[in-house]
Amino acid sequence: MSTIRKLREMLGLTQAQLAKNVATSQPQIRRLEAGERQLTKDWAERLAPHLGTTASELMFGEEPPALPNNPALKTGQPALQKPANQAPANARLGELLPELLSKLPVYGQAVGGIDGEFVMNGERLEDVFSPPSLSAVIGAYAVYVSGESMEPRYFDGEIVYVNPAKRVRRGDFVVAQIQSEEHGSKLAYVKRFVRWNSTELVLSQYNPEKELRFAANHVVSVHLAVMGGAV
Repeated sequence: MSTIRKLREMLGLTQAQLAKNVATSQPQIRRLEAGERQLTKDWAERLAPHLGTTASELMFGEEPPALPNNPALKTGQPALQKPANQAPANARLGELLPELLSKLPVYGQAVGGIDGEFVMNGERLEDVFSPPSLSAVIGAYAVYVSGESMEPRYFDGEIVYVNPAKRVRRGDFVVAQIQSEEHGSKLAYVKRFVRWNSTELVLSQYNPEKELRFAANHVVSVHLAVMGGAV
């Protein structure tokens, strides 16, 4: 059982009541509780006051030890008592990574088309913390996968991180934006890159296995998907 659901039920709140308290929808609370939507720092901070807890406990399940005289609090590491007669350590643990302050916008939608495509009109769903590898990449972003067309590589609802600055090669997984009509919507596809020339862009998918072809003049961008993960 998720921490959100456990605390909500302990307080006697329904999903609808909690949703009203945090100014969101009941389906959004359901997705957060079921793990279908990533619990970001922003969401944790919104929910925590209404669940009688802290954002840290919602995200990590525990609070750091409150020991005022513990010098390790300065680094966030637990204090260790050195046993008597213990030989000097032959290695030192590195310091904790600095807190990553950069965030990435997440695009996507709950329901995709027949081939998992979704409208990508610049409207962000939320922000998530940037992976270290993308923290300095200008224009980096993330998308939510729609549908099952890329399973078992990417699953419906999974988040995919994108590096728009890196060169795409055959066999890479990409997020391609296509605009078939001059003033129409831009559709995004999470697929595998086959080729892109002056005539067409060719992508492949797994379920069902097939190739998708787009006229070259309809291609807005093809960006490299560098990593993905469950939300």
